[in-house]
Amino acid sequence: MKQTRRDFIKNSSMVAAGTWFAPYFLNANTMSIGDFKGKRIIIVQLSGGNDGLNTIVPFENDLYYKARPQIGISKKDVIDLNGQLGMNPALKAIEPLFKEGLVSILNGVGYPNPERSHFRSMDIWHTASNADEYWKTGWLGRYLDAQCSNCDSLHQAVQLNGTLDLVMKGESLKGLAMTDPAQMINGANTSYQGKAMSSNSSHHDHEPVGYLYKTLVETSKSADYLEEKLQKNKMTVKGVPGDQFSKHLKTIVQMINAGLETSVYYTQLGGFDTHANQKNRQDRLLSSYANGIKFLVEELKKSGELKNTLIMTFSEFGRRVQQNASNGTDHGTANNLFVIGESVKGGFYNDMPSLSDLDNGDLKYTIDFRNVYATILQNWLEVDAQQILKRDFAILPFLKV
Repeated sequence: MKQTRRDFIKNSSMVAAGTWFAPYFLNANTMSIGDFKGKRIIIVQLSGGNDGLNTIVPFENDLYYKARPQIGISKKDVIDLNGQLGMNPALKAIEPLFKEGLVSILNGVGYPNPERSHFRSMDIWHTASNADEYWKTGWLGRYLDAQCSNCDSLHQAVQLNGTLDLVMKGESLKGLAMTDPAQMINGANTSYQGKAMSSNSSHHDHEPVGYLYKTLVETSKSADYLEEKLQKNKMTVKGVPGDQFSKHLKTIVQMINAGLETSVYYTQLGGFDTHANQKNRQDRLLSSYANGIKFLVEELKKSGELKNTLIMTFSEFGRRVQQNASNGTDHGTANNLFVIGESVKGGFYNDMPSLSDLDNGDLKYTIDFRNVYATILQNWLEVDAQQILKRDFAILPFLKV
């Protein structure tokens, strides 16, 4: 049956909106199996605005308990890290990593004129813009664009949640979003796509059909490459926690150990918008995060890939210092940020912001998050941070390199 332009667009849009997206993945003719030796970053986004004050707890500060009489973490329960600050007990799985010097904790991370909207603040973090600027490309998307200036080697990015966020979109290149590699491979091999790939319809020269056709062609090549890598480098991963977040981390481990030429992996753990009855929900989420990160680090140690990997965890904003009437916390500003790996200077990078000198009830930021990005781009991924961030930000010494 002859397919019409309308049929092509309808069916292709179902593909593009599904479990995989973005044609610019890893070209099937790139590197041979298992030989990628470059540095990579894994970014974990805690969506919803994680409460940093109940994550890293100033347990010797009476102002903390005065502001949070019901939801403050008891001194006897806090995991003491330096006599003044400690971890929420739900993070006990990563305490050994901190003691080993693999975790650098940056306090008071934020930006000028902060936004309390989830969507707007996340856009600012994703694009690295100022609060009054609206950019259409993400900082990691621009990183991809910069690496294709000569198009000899494409450094690619993978997002493990099925939806491609703004952070992964550049002017010409984008990352790949999926929920599961097998689903992507199977989807790319459907009978419909086979017909689309072999079609010589003149409609392919017109937009949006031309773009969708190109998407199908390049995604099919990407799926072939992914299938080849994973099939030739099969591995059994044991001891994976059962939640979806850890399953995504397992997929990342498999991709890394299969030798994929991928510089950026991006995943999320959501549910941190704790306006009411915060403690139980945050404890559950932080426990899931900690168990997943412990698993990830242990697996990368086994394969010898931790030395090539940096893990960064952030949230779009912190919470208000004062608890609310519902035993929760409302949208705030500055927050803590974790950087994990063998190349970090472990421990606390800086002190926590003052609890007595607040900005209308919020913590004052002491580190611009774009200084963190600049440091990772310049000193870890070894690219021109100023070109990607569109302005100059000071490099911070939280890395050994």
